[in-house]
Amino acid sequence: MKISNDVRYIGVNDHEVDLFEGQYHVPNGMSYNSYVILDEQIAVMDTVDARFGSQWLCNLESALSGRTPDYLVVQHMEPDHSANINVFMARYPAARVVASAKAFAMMRQFYGQDYAQRRVVVGEGDILPLGKHTLSFVAAPMVHWPEVIVTYDAVDKILYSADAFGKFGALDADEPWDDEARRYYIGIVGKYGAQVQALLKKAAALDIAAICPLHGPVLRENLAHYLHLYQCWSGYVPEASGTVIACASIYGHTWAAAQELTAQLRAAGRTVALYDLARCDLPQAVADAFRYDQLVLCSSTYNADVFPCMRAFIEHLAERGYRNRTVALVENGTWAPMAAKVMQRMLESCKGLTYTENTVRILSALNDDSRAQIGALAQELLAKAN
Repeated sequence: MKISNDVRYIGVNDHEVDLFEGQYHVPNGMSYNSYVILDEQIAVMDTVDARFGSQWLCNLESALSGRTPDYLVVQHMEPDHSANINVFMARYPAARVVASAKAFAMMRQFYGQDYAQRRVVVGEGDILPLGKHTLSFVAAPMVHWPEVIVTYDAVDKILYSADAFGKFGALDADEPWDDEARRYYIGIVGKYGAQVQALLKKAAALDIAAICPLHGPVLRENLAHYLHLYQCWSGYVPEASGTVIACASIYGHTWAAAQELTAQLRAAGRTVALYDLARCDLPQAVADAFRYDQLVLCSSTYNADVFPCMRAFIEHLAERGYRNRTVALVENGTWAPMAAKVMQRMLESCKGLTYTENTVRILSALNDDSRAQIGALAQELLAKAN
């Protein structure tokens, strides 16, 4: 695939993977992206997952047309991008590897060597002249590992962005970028909003015509849209107006309450995403909680706590710095309802949360009193949305 006159795509699609990083369902697979810059000196940008090393080398050889690469730039050391460093260095014994100091330390940990005699250590502001193209390196620590660098080529105006601006899904998947990029960002990078904001500030000073990430498509058109979403996600600002109702129910009574609240909000024209936390894709529910400006947590009391899937959901939110939203609580209990108290306590580390005045308490099953509480909560949520 031709990216520019001098840049070729040499990455691979993975339709074998079912769980990315052992936890994220990827029904449309993944891409592991790698690029080669063909200049007086040739630079290869990152490698791919170990299972696709042979295919990647074939792609590289085809792009080289008999030439030999001079550099392998390693922007990020996660194994899905670095697994073929040793293969590359053995194949091209005159080549040098370019990476941050922290990356070389990780290289030794992962692969047993750090190429002390063949390495080029780079950091913020360093450059690598190739001929017509000069690569400029930008430190991007904790986006989302500490060793990460991203790379800018002013000639083609390309930002090689490492895992930033990546998404789930192979390149041949016909799907919108936003949804799977959001699920990817919130799940994998979401904790590091401040660090992403720092990188966005650096990127704002660059004249960028294309973004080449390590996962997902090359971004060329409407870059302002992608940058806006990254500003929202990393700034913990709601992307859209809507209500997520996340429910953990045992015998169905709490779920009935969640359905009733959903129906009332939707009848008033409100966008609602309703999740049964025991059955849904949890990372998708977490991503939508960050997408919208309101969250309703509905849980049965369980062992003087909350139902386990609700605990897992809230832990995912808190770990990723959930904040700046309106939160409502719906609890159920037969003899000692405690879910609302526990849920609010679990969210204590989350900044900028506004709790509704109305909290719904169900005693075993819905009745006229709890239905009235649901109605009052629906009206309050609608009022806060306007």
